[in-house]
Amino acid sequence: MSVQQSYLQKRVSAADAVRQVRNGDFIIVPTGVGEPPTLLGALSDARRDFHDVKVAQILAVRKYDYLDSETVANVRHVAFFYGGATRAGGQAGWIDFLPGYFSEIPAQIERGLIPADVVFSMASPMDAHGYFSLSLGADYTMAAVARARAVVLEVNPNVPFAFGNCHVHISQVAALVESTEPVFEVGLPTIGPVQEAIGRYVADMIDDGSTLQIGYGGIPDAVVMQLTHKHDLGIHTEMIGDGIMTLVESGAVTNARKNYLPGKMVATFALGSKKLYQFLDRNPAMEIHPVDYTNSPELAGRNDNLIAINATLQIDLLGQCGSESLGHAPYSGTGGQSDFVRAANRSRGGKAFIVVPSTAKNDSISRIVPSLSPGTHVSTSKNDINYVVTEFGVAQLRGKSAKQRAQEMIAIAHPNFRAELTEQAKRVNLV
Repeated sequence: MSVQQSYLQKRVSAADAVRQVRNGDFIIVPTGVGEPPTLLGALSDARRDFHDVKVAQILAVRKYDYLDSETVANVRHVAFFYGGATRAGGQAGWIDFLPGYFSEIPAQIERGLIPADVVFSMASPMDAHGYFSLSLGADYTMAAVARARAVVLEVNPNVPFAFGNCHVHISQVAALVESTEPVFEVGLPTIGPVQEAIGRYVADMIDDGSTLQIGYGGIPDAVVMQLTHKHDLGIHTEMIGDGIMTLVESGAVTNARKNYLPGKMVATFALGSKKLYQFLDRNPAMEIHPVDYTNSPELAGRNDNLIAINATLQIDLLGQCGSESLGHAPYSGTGGQSDFVRAANRSRGGKAFIVVPSTAKNDSISRIVPSLSPGTHVSTSKNDINYVVTEFGVAQLRGKSAKQRAQEMIAIAHPNFRAELTEQAKRVNLV
């Protein structure tokens, strides 16, 4: 049977495709816009026909009807990372949370610690050799494809065919549906004067020829906007977004001086605009790989001068970062922050930046605190922290004593809170 005949044989309606799911199954869905809306819509419609089905994903971008507190006994969401679609359900307790390093999710799937009975994913059109590209999210999905009983694809001509280890053959597919709606687009975050100030500090510390990992958020994007005059930057990141594409277009990114995978940009998922998705299509300079490859501290750390830029919500005087919860209340997840902080620490000439505005709620709350709020999930430890940047400056914490760290952190806090932080630090003998 030809690959085209096999394709036609496996093409079904969305309602029929979701019948690949059995009661008790664990469905793996890619990060962000790699989620297949037609399939998840059909699963939502049929959710009351199922029992004890779980849908696991690192970041849901749409609020499907199966995200329903009244039908969690039928279909329940399991978040590796919370976003706007799942945060309220996670805080209310009817969406589950599975913590872990992004880089280690594939290994947990391979070892059976995280089940992978079924895969639902967006995919590019099939090529002449019978391969689809999971270009929007190879992440942990490729590990799940290798273990799943059933791989179900939503094939869409708007999904780019990317190079890298992100391909699935028609012989691995149990069923597929076709859709033509545009891929979900995510705009750039808002950048204000605080973000710009932090961005300037970081940009000034990035040398020509550095390799970048850039997280999502207003501050990382503010850094990107101030790098367009740099030369021969490289990209080794988890997320490819419009900011990085802008650096390529400006000529700042050439990947020419990368010592690991020279000439290539690598990422594990895409999140951005239609223009970005078109940029990925058969681009020989860009590869999409599983997250245990892109985010491995050992592999990513082979890049000399690796720059990791990630944000946090709250940080204490020792440098512990609470990047994923507000006290006990979950907000996001560990994601790849810890992976790339450790990678940059291993890199020759590497620098790991944690960026954070000094205050929240109109300057009424300091984000720099003597100790993290009770229940806060620690994302990056005091042992891993390197540079911390606010709009008031840069603190370099590695190799510093606890007292030196406290002094550096107080110096970059908002002036309105420095005296209070100093007094609190004195009470616990930190200064």
